[in-house]
Amino acid sequence: MSNEANMTLTRAFMERAFNQGDLAAVDEHLGGTAVDHQEPVGVNFTTHLKQVISALRTAFPDLHFEIHQMLAEDGIVAFRSTMTGTHQGLLQLGPGPGVPPTGRSIKVAHMHFVKFVDGRGVDLWHVWDNLGLLQQIGVLPGMREPVA
Repeated sequence: MSNEANMTLTRAFMERAFNQGDLAAVDEHLGGTAVDHQEPVGVNFTTHLKQVISALRTAFPDLHFEIHQMLAEDGIVAFRSTMTGTHQGLLQLGPGPGVPPTGRSIKVAHMHFVKFVDGRGVDLWHVWDNLGLLQQIGVLPGMREPVA
């Protein structure tokens, strides 16, 4: 597929999966052996990503990702985005009790690199400002202005 087609797929995936909470998009857009390089070896990416989307949408029912820039080359799509929402539900970022709702708004920077093969995402490299998120909801001191 062309780089342009991969960018179109990426935008559609982010809209459906994260912004609308349509978990079927995960099955449709990921390759069967897709790998999230941010997670330990052996983690089932499809299952994990559905859990992440569900957890984020539980914590932030108005979750929205805005894509600012997107580039593609050699089957890899790179994009910068901002995640926004209002902390209205339990935030579960991993094992432990989670963070009860604070009612605070968040604005969190993300960077993504997705490798495509035959129109399906097969590799993800992703970083996001976890520290900024925790500061914005008041879990950690040092509240700072959200990053655009």
